[in-house]
Amino acid sequence: MEEKTAISFANVAACYDGTPEILTDVSFNISSGAFYFLSGASGAGKTTLLRLIYQLHKPSRGQIKLFGRITNDMTRDEITQIRQKMASVFQDYSLLSHLSVFDNVALPLRVRGMPEVKIKKLVTKVLDWVGLGKFADAAPLTLSGGQKQRVSVARAITIQPTILLADEPTGNLDDENASRLMELFIQMNKMFGTTIILATHSKKLMETYKFPVIHVENHRVSFSGKSTPVTQKNDSDAKRIWRGPKPQNYFTELSKQFDDIGNA
Repeated sequence: MEEKTAISFANVAACYDGTPEILTDVSFNISSGAFYFLSGASGAGKTTLLRLIYQLHKPSRGQIKLFGRITNDMTRDEITQIRQKMASVFQDYSLLSHLSVFDNVALPLRVRGMPEVKIKKLVTKVLDWVGLGKFADAAPLTLSGGQKQRVSVARAITIQPTILLADEPTGNLDDENASRLMELFIQMNKMFGTTIILATHSKKLMETYKFPVIHVENHRVSFSGKSTPVTQKNDSDAKRIWRGPKPQNYFTELSKQFDDIGNA
């Protein structure tokens, strides 16, 4: 059924300023609630694929649908509305240098009109869970690359997006923090049914967490592994063991915090 398809590409091609096509005749459907790794060599087109989904780049031909809606001819306002259902974690972090860490994470909640008392409660808790509580008042320029990445992830998860796009979110992190973020993403997928596409070069990550893989190679896209959208909140089989420090169930607690805030 159409409403169960989160992302649909039909014969999509992409290029930049008349250059040769980076992606050619890409067609696929991704179901709501699926979790995919996105794999491919540098320059293969992984980031371009994510930008197409997030509507930061228009296809040179073909058709893209998000939540059953054709996006090709959408107005700016329509694109803004559909982006409110999505969150992105790109390699450039997209943090605003004139805002503190706290205010960067709080920004999308303020845009959505959440009361400030709830924002303070939620953002404080999320920053603590990603290990950045003591950096709430810091400027992004004073942070390391890994810390900026965690701020970007914190900002993304607070809005409970229907689709989350992550471009190498664990690339600058040690095993402990990579494990923590993966557990957040898994719980996000399990508990809220968030559709997740996570680009990575890490074979260790893909071997540890056995999610299906979207491969980008020679301008084309192929799939491996089987995607089973998560339908239950408690599925012990969905958890994987990271060969680093044991992860904690951070997002279970985060979901309780959402409930508390929503009922406040």
